[in-house]
Amino acid sequence: MFLKRLKFNNYRNYKDLDFEFSKNKTLFVGKNAQGKTNLLEAAYYLSSLTSNRIKKDMELIKFGEEFCSINASVIKSGIDIDLDISINPPKNKVLKVNGIKKNKSRDFVRVLSTVSFSNSDLLLLRGEPSDRRKWLDNAICQVYPAFLDKLNKYNKIRLQKANFLAEFQGAYNAGGINHDMLDVFNTQLANSSANIMYLRMKFLSELKKIAYEKHLSISKDEELNIEYENTVSAQFLSVSELSTLVYDKLNEIKDEEIRKAQCLIGPHRDDVSFFINNLDAKRYASQGQQRTIVLALKLSELDIIQEKINEMPVLLLDDVLAELDNLRQNYLLDTIKDGVQTIITSVDTLAFDDNFLKDVEIVTVEQGRIKNN
Repeated sequence: MFLKRLKFNNYRNYKDLDFEFSKNKTLFVGKNAQGKTNLLEAAYYLSSLTSNRIKKDMELIKFGEEFCSINASVIKSGIDIDLDISINPPKNKVLKVNGIKKNKSRDFVRVLSTVSFSNSDLLLLRGEPSDRRKWLDNAICQVYPAFLDKLNKYNKIRLQKANFLAEFQGAYNAGGINHDMLDVFNTQLANSSANIMYLRMKFLSELKKIAYEKHLSISKDEELNIEYENTVSAQFLSVSELSTLVYDKLNEIKDEEIRKAQCLIGPHRDDVSFFINNLDAKRYASQGQQRTIVLALKLSELDIIQEKINEMPVLLLDDVLAELDNLRQNYLLDTIKDGVQTIITSVDTLAFDDNFLKDVEIVTVEQGRIKNN
């Protein structure tokens, strides 16, 4: 897989951009706030339709403009594929593959696969459970594009149920709530929850085996374990068993949900836990140990995506080398295979040795414009 070309119009701080990648490794250099990260964000957005930097798509539009477009040319399995995204609020964004409109997200995100590694990822363990859920969900979407539709469906049902509960808040004691309607929501949520939980646990069970070995190669004597922490205390069961378990649990806490007018259990409240030699890494791991975990996770994503789709994803490294010590820098750079297209941002080239840089296209970014060195 190779990201051949990126084109923008009114995206972030770029008025217009048309850039062609000529080598497997590209290094964008420049001072902070010039637009380097925006380039990697665009590539990641094309692969996932999400970004850790925004809450709404309209935030991608250049200030003062009404719309933006992000376009790319991708070579996948030897075939050229064009991707187009148009964002023009209040209309829904328009997705096209080879000029054909796609109404389902999964039909768009299945084209380009990426693994993104940025400074914010280094804070994954110290962040909120929502940060870890988003990391996990985004990684799964690179392997199972239909997972994005499952997430959207779950969130839609959950919001409908939350609004339903809010309407009847305080009416429970008077018997005012429609219990039949609540049961309909719980049945739908149980089925939707089961699909998400199953894929999360399945993905993690495969990822943690690879991450264990990579973590051990960096740390030498520290064993990494990863567990999915869910609100129904479920183990790795079938989808139907998980659905039954979630439905029973929803019935158990029905009164509490009505009183609080909240959806109290489900994938939106689950978390991922990390352990080093059986100790909770969120509480006891040093900064260096936490960064080793994240590095092992990201490199494991590369391997598992390649295994599942038989293509190497594009690796996006956003100014991350400056935050790693020499040991972890060297491990990361040595692990990057020749067949992996790698796009890197950095304020300079000091973190890279001459041997690495000899096969790298170096591009300067300044105030939303780029130029080859």
